[in-house]
Amino acid sequence: MHILEIPSFFPPSGGLFCLDQAKALAMLRHEVRILSNVQLGLAIHKKLFFTLPFGRYEHEMAGITVLQSYQRGIPKVVRPNVKRWVRIVLSMYKDYEAKYGRPDILHAHCAKWAGYAAMKIGQEYGIPYVVSEHLSKLLFENEFGPAPSHAWQIPLLKECYQKANRVVPVSEELVDSLSCYFGKDYRWQAVSNTIDTDFFHYQPREPLSDRPFRFCCLANFWPMKGYDVLMAAFQKLRASGLNVELHIAGAGTDSAACRAMMAEGVVTHGLLDKNGVRHLLYDCDALVLASRSEVQPLVLLEAMSTGIPVVSTECVPRCLRIEDGSVIVPIDDVAALAEAMRVVSQQHDFDGATVSRKIAGMASPQVVGRKLEQLFSEIVASK
Repeated sequence: MHILEIPSFFPPSGGLFCLDQAKALAMLRHEVRILSNVQLGLAIHKKLFFTLPFGRYEHEMAGITVLQSYQRGIPKVVRPNVKRWVRIVLSMYKDYEAKYGRPDILHAHCAKWAGYAAMKIGQEYGIPYVVSEHLSKLLFENEFGPAPSHAWQIPLLKECYQKANRVVPVSEELVDSLSCYFGKDYRWQAVSNTIDTDFFHYQPREPLSDRPFRFCCLANFWPMKGYDVLMAAFQKLRASGLNVELHIAGAGTDSAACRAMMAEGVVTHGLLDKNGVRHLLYDCDALVLASRSEVQPLVLLEAMSTGIPVVSTECVPRCLRIEDGSVIVPIDDVAALAEAMRVVSQQHDFDGATVSRKIAGMASPQVVGRKLEQLFSEIVASK
């Protein structure tokens, strides 16, 4: 199949889940490319706003051809920026088809706004489109306000869902979570994101003996990640006399605001690259995430894939609640989180190798690629 991936977000603004799925499909010998228009914000991207290329160009990322454009956003002018973003993507598609031919299917990542652009392309050129949805209800609330909302974006995104050949939420719970904005009048099939299970492979941990039990938290320092709850739970754990450490990493975890709430025994590593993440996971004995809102935190999969248990909150989807690999506690419950961390720190028979195999059976590139391949093939065959 000829598959064109269209991400709503792409580096330097995240969105590598698109590249991961493109690689998984390419491994199955499909013809896969990415068409990416990234809106740069002057306040957010600063130096990159002026230094990244102004024209369209092609480059390679991990063996995948990317047709790239960087759009300079107009500060505080949302609707014109969106309209321009969609126009650019439609124009880039015209150039794409002239060079590479018409794809069999469009695979957009997030309805806002790649899914909407894919709908427009699909209508004009007669191409089926699929929308993988990764965004949480909390992110929509921050932009559109609490549901029911009359934001102008909602009817456009709702139309995108309804006309899609399939919406692919990364968890089943996301359908119910977003229904207050977009309803459920569309065809959907949940498919997990993929992680690099070969890279985040199982590795036995250093024996505890006289060293502390090491927890880690890999999350950006944002309110929804619950660092305030995590720090309070960790202090409670230390006060009980347990020999434990907490290692934190992510954007902002080395900031003054984060350091101000850190207690003794907490070590910050700042923002880490992929190699740094794996190194930290291999140095630690369990991962803890006190989030208030999540869609599918891949760091839980990565941690269990390396062979350690995870402690998280009820906001994570059922598909991540791996038997024998995860402990789930209520959101914003310091005592419950501390108790779960205590139990995990004293668990001496954890079978990390078995849990790692379970993750590979759910989220490896081969497994996710096959699921997407089957879905796309059925859609193309029924066209």
